[in-house]
Amino acid sequence: MNSDSDRGQPATRHPDGHGKVGLTGLIVGAIGVVFGDIGTSPLYTIKEAFIPHYGLNASDPAEVLGLLSLIFWALMIMVTVKYVMIIMRADNDGEGGIMALMSLAQRTLPKGGRGAYAVGILGIFGASLFFGDSVITPPVSVLGALEGIEVAAPQFHDWIVPIAVLIMLVLFSTQRFGTAKVGKVFGPITMVWFVAIAVLGVINIRHNPEVVQALNPWWGVKFFMAHGWHGIFILGAVVLAVTGGEALYADMGHFGKRPIQYAWYFVVLPALMLNYLGQGALVLENPEAVKNPFYVGVPDWAQWPMIALATMAAIIASQAVITGAFSVSRQAMQLGYIPRMQVQHTSSDTIGQIYVPGINWLMMVIVIALVLVFRSSTNLASAYGVSVSGTMLIDTLLLGLLAKSAWPRARWWVLPICAVVLVIDIGFLIANGAKFFHGAWFPIALGLVVFLFMRTWRRGRELLHAEVRKEGIQLGSFLPGLMLAPPARVPGTAVFLTADKGVVPHALLHNLKHNKVLHERNVILTVETLNVPYAPKDQRLKIDSIAGNDFYRVLIRFGFMETPDVPQALMRSCDQCELTFDPMDTTYFASRETIVASAHRGMPVWRDKLFAIMHRNAAPATGFFRIPGNRLVELGTQVQI
Repeated sequence: MNSDSDRGQPATRHPDGHGKVGLTGLIVGAIGVVFGDIGTSPLYTIKEAFIPHYGLNASDPAEVLGLLSLIFWALMIMVTVKYVMIIMRADNDGEGGIMALMSLAQRTLPKGGRGAYAVGILGIFGASLFFGDSVITPPVSVLGALEGIEVAAPQFHDWIVPIAVLIMLVLFSTQRFGTAKVGKVFGPITMVWFVAIAVLGVINIRHNPEVVQALNPWWGVKFFMAHGWHGIFILGAVVLAVTGGEALYADMGHFGKRPIQYAWYFVVLPALMLNYLGQGALVLENPEAVKNPFYVGVPDWAQWPMIALATMAAIIASQAVITGAFSVSRQAMQLGYIPRMQVQHTSSDTIGQIYVPGINWLMMVIVIALVLVFRSSTNLASAYGVSVSGTMLIDTLLLGLLAKSAWPRARWWVLPICAVVLVIDIGFLIANGAKFFHGAWFPIALGLVVFLFMRTWRRGRELLHAEVRKEGIQLGSFLPGLMLAPPARVPGTAVFLTADKGVVPHALLHNLKHNKVLHERNVILTVETLNVPYAPKDQRLKIDSIAGNDFYRVLIRFGFMETPDVPQALMRSCDQCELTFDPMDTTYFASRETIVASAHRGMPVWRDKLFAIMHRNAAPATGFFRIPGNRLVELGTQVQI
């Protein structure tokens, strides 16, 4: 049985992929889920840019306008052009995200070749960096929102960290209940947030209207001319304005392309730029405002309501990132990059609503530790950005490969844009790398650890399957001999799970050896994961008779966005052939391997041992495939790798 599976349920989707929800509803929903991260960036971006580390002079209008120009054009090039206009064309059967983009890019290359392997490595590393981003977004957003308390009531400064920890505890502890009901208010609250920051921006722009000059790219050019090559380091702050931009592509499958594009063009981008320009106007008028330009620009009567609204927006942004981590984890499980984990569905009618306890509690521990160690959004901002820039760089490389190989009509204009964007991506990465000793080491270290685990699991699975195949008996030569001298027969159907459909399952051999019986009907079952989100109906199930009515080879395919339900898929086989599956007359047999690490073989011993620990603690494949425990027989076997 292929344990490379786990993503969404085999379900029939509405023709447009979004049920009966209208375009307006999808736009509002997208505003609540997709744009939470990038929408809370104004809380800390300008403040971070003027910390002493970057050496900017808030009293110099040229530097303020140059910074605003860089922020505006970063949003235009990196988000509007790269993600909204181009990369969202790369939909994998309606789905987006780095794993989907990796699958698309791999399809353009020879299967099993070095190119496909390199693309797989890039995709895995990008997904690893995503986890680094996932654990920094909640604390930096929530702390950035709560730091308005320092402006409204400085005497309550010491309460900021405890309140942030309490919010994190409540947020992660309630994940198991799902977000279906709460999610309905995400969109309206976030819409109010964008309207509020836009109005705030307009109010502050009125005090210094010349700040709109920053939309002219010449101010950005002059900034670099004045600072020389040192100017590149300010990109370490500018990147904070585009964090969350990759979510536009990653959440495309939930809302569709058009709702996300419309929400960005007509709501999010205008609101963000009005607020950034308003903060810039405030700094030009009062350089002291750089201590917290977002909240200093809020009228006194609106300070506490704005703190409350910003905190709600930050919680929504955190929720979106947590949900995204669950989603990417499930994709990675399906594609065989991380061990199987328990996945709970929290909604009876929305497939995408899932809860992964293992990921949830791990994220909670890391997030609370980050709040307690870094204690402010400024300190966390130093750690923020490097994982985002790395992911964006990988997105650009994969997009360029896809455009070159699969978009013959568009590559003449897409590839030059990719080249320009690649230069900017590298600039962002260098600028954030310079903050390595100021906190950027953390997401890099976390990403490398996650990458190590993912590569060890993937490679370990390959070695395990190779050993099982090497020691196994070919099905074609085994069955004729078995049928010549059959053991005692018992009624019912036996389903033997195996990852290699050409080899006799260990469970079948053990059953014959120890129980000395053979069932009336025997099914050799393999589950396969396709590199498309949802398996087409005509490819879902394949049944071949390999020994009359005694043995059948069954192949079930799922997409990487589906959660496999083997019994349900087998029940549907009744329409395809004479083979039927009575749930009360079917017994499932599976082998559970015990890994023994050995030197001088596939991986270093320490990685063999790491894989053995991961394999031992992985959720059983049988539970993963929703096989009822009261119809299951598990037989153990020891494998040396």
